[in-house]
Amino acid sequence: MSRMLLTLVLSPLLAGCHRATFEDSELRKSDVKYRVGPLSNDVWQRTGFEDNDLAFVERGDTGRVLATNSTCKDHDDPSLPVLTKHLLMGFTERQDLGQRTFTLDGREALRSRYVAKLDGVPVSLELVVVKKDNCVFDFSYVAPVGTAEARMADFDSLVSGFHAERQR
Repeated sequence: MSRMLLTLVLSPLLAGCHRATFEDSELRKSDVKYRVGPLSNDVWQRTGFEDNDLAFVERGDTGRVLATNSTCKDHDDPSLPVLTKHLLMGFTERQDLGQRTFTLDGREALRSRYVAKLDGVPVSLELVVVKKDNCVFDFSYVAPVGTAEARMADFDSLVSGFHAERQR
């Protein structure tokens, strides 16, 4: 999958422009700081897609992408299912493969799995949304259909290492 296609795939998933620093698996910006689980630099390369806090592409042009985002203003406190639907905007032929709630950083989170198309290209989507301290956090894993399981453990690690704190 080309970088241009990855940008198109990620664009609907990523909202809000942020200035942030990222070091030792911790992202800091003016209103929040949060930690994510570590990723192998041998496998994942941080990249700069617009409108997101963090994005990583798998080395070797496999088409797999991980992304995280946070929004602490102007989100009107929507439910977790509504937040998930916002992440799916722009995708067509969405097939819901299941959702489950779980606890993440002491809060209820929703994990969803979809197969969908963007501009006719089928992709697998693994999405997690959580709200904490008046902020919304989302995690996205996008992969070509049939290839997501190969790096699902990396997505799980990224999510399970999550811990957020509001900046005062």
